[in-house]
Amino acid sequence: MTGVHGHGHNIPRDFSRTPLNIYWEMTQACALACRHCRAEAVPTPHPFELSFTESVEFLKQIPEFGDPMPQLILTGGDPLARTDLYEIIGEARRLGIGVSITPAATPALTREVLARLQEHGVEGLGLSLDAPTAEQHDSIRGVPGTFDRTMQAIQWAKEIGMPLQVNTLVAEETAPHVTAVYELLKPYNVARWSLFFLISVGRGKVLQPLSSDEAEKLMAWIYETSRQAPFAVATTEAPSYRRVALERMREEGFTGEQIKRTPTYRGFGIRDGHGIMFVSNTGDICPAGFLPLVAGNVKRDRVVDIYRDSPLFRSLHDPTQFEGRCGLCEYRVLCGGSRARAYEATGSPLGSDPLCDYEPGSGHAH
Repeated sequence: MTGVHGHGHNIPRDFSRTPLNIYWEMTQACALACRHCRAEAVPTPHPFELSFTESVEFLKQIPEFGDPMPQLILTGGDPLARTDLYEIIGEARRLGIGVSITPAATPALTREVLARLQEHGVEGLGLSLDAPTAEQHDSIRGVPGTFDRTMQAIQWAKEIGMPLQVNTLVAEETAPHVTAVYELLKPYNVARWSLFFLISVGRGKVLQPLSSDEAEKLMAWIYETSRQAPFAVATTEAPSYRRVALERMREEGFTGEQIKRTPTYRGFGIRDGHGIMFVSNTGDICPAGFLPLVAGNVKRDRVVDIYRDSPLFRSLHDPTQFEGRCGLCEYRVLCGGSRARAYEATGSPLGSDPLCDYEPGSGHAH
C-alpha cells in the first residue's frame, strides 16, 4: 500500500536519496489466506521476526534520511497480529515518523482498534477491496465474512475521520468488477483508491494478470474516472499508467503547469527501489515487497546506506541502466516500468515490464 498521505507532500525530494514510503512487513502472521498473497502469510510469526528491541533500533535509523522523512507503512501479514504494535507506533511517532497501517479484515479489526490506532497518531489506514460482492471478494481472500468486515471498517474509518486508502487487485478475475467497486466506494469518504496490477509472486501465481492490451484499456478507463472521482485514483505496480495519463492530458491541451498540479504528476519517477523501500519481518531490506531481492538487513546494516549506496538500489535509481524497451523509452524517468514485474518476467530487476507494450519513440502502444 502507498501511504495515504504519500504523494501529498509538496516538499521536493530526491528519490535517489530518500524514499517517499518505507513498507515494513511487521509479521508474516495473518488469519486470512488470500489467493494472491505476496508474503505467503501463515497463522504464526516467523521465529526470527524482528523483536521489539530490534524493531526500535530499525525505527531509529529512519530519521537519518533527514527532512523530508519517509512515511512508514506498517503491513504484513497482519500488523494487528503483533502484540507490541501500539508500543512500536508510539516509538515511531516519538521519532517524528509518520505512520500508516494496512490491517487484515479479521475479527481483530474492530472500531475500538481503529480509534486506538488514531489515538496513537496513525495518519492513514489501508484496506483491500477486490470485488463488489461478498461472494467474489471472499473467494479471493479465502475467508468468508471478509467482505462484510472490510465494508464495516470502511464505514468506521469514515465515522471517525481516519484517512483511508482502498486497494483493489487488478487481475483477469477481478477486472470485470472494477467499475462496480468504484460505484460501491463513491459514497464513502475515501482519500485514495489504488488499483494494484497483479504480479505473480508468492501465492499470486494462482491468479491471471491482465494482458498488456487489456491493461492499456483499463488504464484509459482509470484516467477518465480519475477526472470526476470524489477521491484520488492511482495505480500500484503499473507505472505505465503515468504515460497513458500524460498522453491524455496532452491530447486535452493541458499546459505543463496544469499537468504539474495533477496527482498523477506527483507520482512521476516513483517505482520499486526508487521512492519505495521494503523491510521484511526478519529485517531484510528490499526495493519493494514484490521485488524480493535482498540488499541488506536492518540487524546489521543502516537503511540509509543500503538505500543510497547498495549496488542494487543504485541501479534502480538510474533509468539509464534499464534494459530492453524500458531502457530505450522516452518515459523511463517518469515511469520506469514495474521493476518487480520486470524481475518476475525476465529474472533481472532492470529488464522490461511486460505489462506495457508501448513502442519507444512511436508515440503509441501497439
